[in-house]
Amino acid sequence: MATTTTVLVVGGGATGTGIARDLALRGVDVTLAERGGISSGTSGRSHGLLHSGARYAEADRVGAEECIAENRILREIAGECIRDTGGLFVQLAEDDADYFDEKRAACEEIGIETELLDGDEARERVPDLSADAERAMWVPDGAIYPSRLCAANAADAEAHGGTIYPHGPLESLTVEDGHVTGAYLGGHVEDTIEPDYVVNAAGAWAGKVAAMAGLDVEMAPSRGVMVSVEYDRLGPVLNRCRDPDDGDIVVPHAKEAVLGTTSVSVSDPDEFEEAEWEVEKSVAECADMLPPVADAPVVRKWWGVRPLYAPDEGEGNRRGISRGFFTLDHADDGVENMTSVVGGKLTTYRQMAEAATDQVCAKLGVDADCATANRQLPGAEDAARLDELVQSYDGQGPTDQDVVGEGE
Repeated sequence: MATTTTVLVVGGGATGTGIARDLALRGVDVTLAERGGISSGTSGRSHGLLHSGARYAEADRVGAEECIAENRILREIAGECIRDTGGLFVQLAEDDADYFDEKRAACEEIGIETELLDGDEARERVPDLSADAERAMWVPDGAIYPSRLCAANAADAEAHGGTIYPHGPLESLTVEDGHVTGAYLGGHVEDTIEPDYVVNAAGAWAGKVAAMAGLDVEMAPSRGVMVSVEYDRLGPVLNRCRDPDDGDIVVPHAKEAVLGTTSVSVSDPDEFEEAEWEVEKSVAECADMLPPVADAPVVRKWWGVRPLYAPDEGEGNRRGISRGFFTLDHADDGVENMTSVVGGKLTTYRQMAEAATDQVCAKLGVDADCATANRQLPGAEDAARLDELVQSYDGQGPTDQDVVGEGE
């Protein structure tokens, strides 16, 4: 016997769980389906950087503004789902000084707080920083623990009447007269869901979900490697102050540092090479900023796939593709009751969820404002409670494996 719901959300990463939470808080009956454990896709396989927006400031002002706005919100609502480390953009001797100045000026114009440090001052904050570091710029970066973040969003959705299905992969969609009338979920669910509306929040897999409804969502996924090494002496996030390239970010955890990342186009987010050269290059490039990581023992390595949306984008280096997000109303494509939300960054998940939820509520005639920016996530101040939620949703990902369940 089929189960009915007002909105079916496909995808249990940060955006999908954020949408489920937002809808539930607005009083909408929502069901979320995730093919694996919660956060098992891109969200839980990221480098876990809480962006200040500085990375995009000179090249993508809108994206940078989105990041700093959400950075500030997450500091208020996310508690132990994030860690306020601060960050440094580091100029090495070989790096373009004009690029550093341009980035700092763009940050100041946008309203991203900065502090200029000379090389010696930077090494006071990071004693192992390279002797080649000529200067650095402090910015309000941080770390995100995506397993906790997604689990907390899912829990709040359930607390307000939503239904969350981990291990409930979407296997088919039935479309009749321009409407999705049924969604069959396999795995632990094995049931047909009859939704009034469908939100495709499947990230890098959004194209595959859309295709089940006869739609074409042109994703341009790219893979990137993360390498976690034993290193417990790093305070702030380190960013190489140059055009984004391989191996230019180091994210501190309690006893480890996450090094990354690469950008290699893939045609299928489920089938791609995991090339050892990516590991070697990421470690070598990050070691230019922080030499001890060159010889630090590798604890684990993993690849994530970015959910980039770029119609007509070809193969090749995809670093230049916008990290902005898009909400696609498929009524324009002949399916009246389906929206896809694509692109974006982990830092801006809540804003993406709000935009998608606004669109859905407008379609459904629901007159209710978003409350997610002002309500703290459940268990936010209790790391042990958050880790219980992660376990309950089978939500552990490699990004924060050394933190979740271990304490700090």
